[in-house]
Amino acid sequence: MQRGDLLAAVAAALAIVVGPPATAQGEKPIRIIVGFPAGAAVDTLARMIADKMRLSLNQPVIVDNRAGAAGRLATEFVRAQAPDGTTLLMTPLAPMVTNPHSHKGLSYDVFRDFVPVSHVANFQLAFAVGPGVPASTLREYVELVKKEPRMGNYASAAAGSIPHFLGVMFARTAGVALTHVPYKGTAPALTDLLGGQIAAVSTTIGDISPLHRAGKARALAVSGAKRSEVLPEVPTFREQGYDLEGIGWYAVFAPAGTPKDTVDRLSRAVAHAAQTADVRAWALKGGLEPTGTTPEALAEIHRSDYVKWGAVIKASGFTAED
Repeated sequence: MQRGDLLAAVAAALAIVVGPPATAQGEKPIRIIVGFPAGAAVDTLARMIADKMRLSLNQPVIVDNRAGAAGRLATEFVRAQAPDGTTLLMTPLAPMVTNPHSHKGLSYDVFRDFVPVSHVANFQLAFAVGPGVPASTLREYVELVKKEPRMGNYASAAAGSIPHFLGVMFARTAGVALTHVPYKGTAPALTDLLGGQIAAVSTTIGDISPLHRAGKARALAVSGAKRSEVLPEVPTFREQGYDLEGIGWYAVFAPAGTPKDTVDRLSRAVAHAAQTADVRAWALKGGLEPTGTTPEALAEIHRSDYVKWGAVIKASGFTAED
C-alpha cells in the first residue's frame, strides 16, 4: 500500500471510530515542545493541535517553544524528559530523519530515544524556475541545463534541508548536473529567484504557490505521489518521467519508555485533532495535507523515510558543519 493510501485509510478509520478520548488521568499539563519560534508553521500547527487536545483530554496542554539549532535543541530536551506522557515533541522531518545522517555529533538516537505518537501532516515540495528561465516543463529545464550549465544553479532555504536534498535526488534521477546554492532562509532565495540571480529553487509548495499563481515564477513539478490540491495544475516528478518522490512532514513523538497505553491515548487525541474541520482548513490553505495516524503507522513512515533520505544524503556527500 502506498503511503498516501495508508494515511487516508488510517485517517478514515480514525474519523469513524475515534471520538474524543477519555477524560484525563490528572491535571498535570501536557507540554508540546516545538523547536522553532512562535509564528513558524510547525508552531501554529502545534497550537491548534494543543487547543483540540485540551478539550478532548480535559487536561491542560501547552506549547513550549525551545528554538535553536534547527530543532535539535528541542529534540535533545524531550529525550531527557520523564517518559510519563506529559512531554511531547512536535517536529518536522529533519531532526528525526535527515539530521542523523548529516550531523555526526548528535546526542540522541531517533529510534532508541523516542517512541512515535502520531503523524500529523505532510507537505509537498516543488521545483520551480524564475521568470527569465525559458522552460515550462522539467524536460525542457533539463535540456536547458545541458546547454547552459549555469541554469543548473538552484536555491534552497538552507544547506542540509529537505529541499536541498530533493534537488540532489532530482539531479541523480535526471542524470544532469545541478549545483546547490544554500541561502539563509526562504525569503532571500525567492527574492533572488525573482530577480534572476538564481535560475531555480527547491522549496515547499506553501512558499512557491503564491508566486506561481501570480505568474512571477513557474513551479515545474511537485514531489508527492499525487498532485497537490494547492497546485493541481502542476504535475508530479513521476508524471514527467522522473522516478522520485519526497515529501516533508510534521509528527509527534514522546520520550522512549512512555507506557503503551499512554502513547495510544495521546495518539488518539492528536489524530482526532488533526482531522477536525478548522485544523484541516488551515492546513490545506497553507499547503499541508493533514493526516493523523496510529503510532504504528508513524513508525513505518519514519523508518522508510530514514532509509530513503539517508541514501540521498550519502550520495550527496553532505556533512553539516555544526
